[in-house]
Parts: sequence; C-alpha cells; structure tokens
Amino acid sequence: MKRLTQLFKLGCILLLAVILCNFLISYKAKNKTFDNIKNLPTNKVGLILGAGKITSNGYVNLYYKYRLEAAYLLWKNNKIDKILISGDNSRKDYDEPSTFKSDLIQLGVPETDIYLDYAGFRTLDSVVRAKKIFGLESMTIISQKFHNERAIYLAENFNLNATAFNAKDVSKRYGFKTKIREYLARTKAVIDVIINKQPKYLGPKVEIS
Repeated sequence: MKRLTQLFKLGCILLLAVILCNFLISYKAKNKTFDNIKNLPTNKVGLILGAGKITSNGYVNLYYKYRLEAAYLLWKNNKIDKILISGDNSRKDYDEPSTFKSDLIQLGVPETDIYLDYAGFRTLDSVVRAKKIFGLESMTIISQKFHNERAIYLAENFNLNATAFNAKDVSKRYGFKTKIREYLARTKAVIDVIINKQPKYLGPKVEIS
C-alpha cells in the first residue's frame, strides 16, 4: 500500500511538471505567433519546420501540406525573402527538405530563394542550427501553432529573435496523437534548455544571401 501511495505521488508530480511546462511554453510565446498575415512582421528568412509528405497509410500529410502553403503565402506576399527548410534526411529514402523544396519550386518559388538544412532532426536542432550554421539573428518560423510555440521558446533561450506564422491546423481527430506527444515534447524542450542541449550536428557555416 505504501508503495502504491509513493507511485501515486510520483505520478502526480510528473503530471504537474508536464502541465507547468506546457503552460510555460505557451506563455513565453504569447503575442509572437500570428494567424493573420497582415499582422505578421516582415523578416528576411522564414524557417519551415520539417514534416514528411506522405503518412504511413499513403495519404498526403496535412501538416506538411499546410506548412508548404503557409510558406508560399508568406513568400508571395513579401513577408519573407528567403525560405530555410529544416528537416530529417537520415535515410536515403527519406528527405524532408528536398521534398519541400521541389514542391515550392513547382508553386513558383525560385530555387535561389530556398536553402536546405538536412540536419533538422528535432525542433531544437532546426532552431539552433538556424543561428549557428545559417547565421540568423531573427526569423519567421512556419508550422502549426502548437509547434510554433515550442520553437519560439527554444529560439528565445538560444538568443534568437523569432516570430511565427501559424499554418492551418488539422482536425482534432486527425491530430490527436500528435497533440498528446506535444505535451511530452514540451517537457523535453524545457529540460533541454535547462541542460543546454545542443544539436546533434553542427558543421560549416552557410550564408543566406
């Protein structure tokens, strides 16, 4: 019985920690994410946070689709001049940045306005590499709101000035598992900041001209 009580207390503490981390990240990102393009400040570079184009059941990933559309909208309306795509390219048959690039070019974005970061394995990697590899001091992050908030929290803690444009979100049913994982991802983000976690890879600097 005593052991059960201890486990219950531990569970309550962990749950409270998750809730507090979620609140902290939303609070830190307050007034820095935008749904309306008219209110969004201009920036030289927009950072797309990667996503796979095709889901495991063979359908187009709506997170991908809406981020792609949002990035194109910002570029077309001169809210950003260049697009940095950061995503996973850990396997030969999986290349998030190049897929985004191909689709952006099809929409009409010149190849010269697109830059790729193949080592954006995590949001932290994408944000920190934007500063340390691509030399950014400010940027517009492009993803869904829940993701943008976490990215802004990380950016602030690595001394990077960031705002974000919220791509269209998916339905609650479609994104249920992702939203649950987000609570854990936010907790990990806070821990990463506390321990000063760094990207898996850095490397040579790239100038976005």
